[in-house]
Amino acid sequence: MQRGANISDNPQAFILLADNQVSFDSRPAETMIAEAVATARQADVVVAALGEARGMSHEGASRTDLNLPGQQRALLRALKATGKPLKLVLMNGRPLTINEESQWADAVLETWFSGSEGGNAIADVLFGEYNPSGKLPVTFPRSVGQIPLYYNHLNTGRPFDPARPSAYRSRYYDIDDTPLYPFGYGLSYTHFSVSSPRLSSTRLLSGQALQVQVTVRNDGLRAGETVVQLYLRDRSASISRPVKELKGFEKLWLAPGQVREVNLHLPPSALSFVDRNLRWRTRQIRRNGRSGLANSTDSQL
Repeated sequence: MQRGANISDNPQAFILLADNQVSFDSRPAETMIAEAVATARQADVVVAALGEARGMSHEGASRTDLNLPGQQRALLRALKATGKPLKLVLMNGRPLTINEESQWADAVLETWFSGSEGGNAIADVLFGEYNPSGKLPVTFPRSVGQIPLYYNHLNTGRPFDPARPSAYRSRYYDIDDTPLYPFGYGLSYTHFSVSSPRLSSTRLLSGQALQVQVTVRNDGLRAGETVVQLYLRDRSASISRPVKELKGFEKLWLAPGQVREVNLHLPPSALSFVDRNLRWRTRQIRRNGRSGLANSTDSQL
């Protein structure tokens, strides 16, 4: 194991961060990287643990960018050049912009600040003793210029359609409009398929609950857990509504080839919102032939 790089390019900054748990190597960055590369060339697989220290993301510790510090990026680039399989383990307190790093690494494991038993948990995942099942609670941007970026944003009046690109549409012209990793994203060592939703009713009136049923199958060769997530979108409310909202989820474990039915219950409150007069309104849902949860009309509770 080699340090490879310091946690920050500016050791003096930690004097202001109230973080005395970080030690710095005074050797030149090039020396540390060369040492790590020499060790990596003798390995079958390279695991690079990079990210932030605790003091870099707490109260009063803002940054003007969300990139990994320069020394860490240089280290990862050098490790990639060895040609060895490269696994990136992130330790951080907020989403980082790892657009290039995600392409250099063969796999990325987000561990946040995992606590005193984090090392054991990370090792279990890396060695395949545990099949990861976590889903992101936040959105990872491609660039800091996309911030604020969150999954339940309001729809723009001029949404960009990549199938029919045109000028004067809401988009970035220098990067992909989408996030690098969206809210709710997460991979596993197996693969799950989810059927189209089946609704308990094709028309939902005020005060009625809705049941949404899907069939989930583990199509892979390993047992594992997944999280079924149910999102709604209100396309025609009296006020602007988010492009989607998470309204239900369920975590389940499946053996290879196993199939399970999942039933998600949506009470009337899950189909309601506060209108411009600060009154609760409920949506009367009609199946639209696609996902079945798109069209609505308002009704006062």
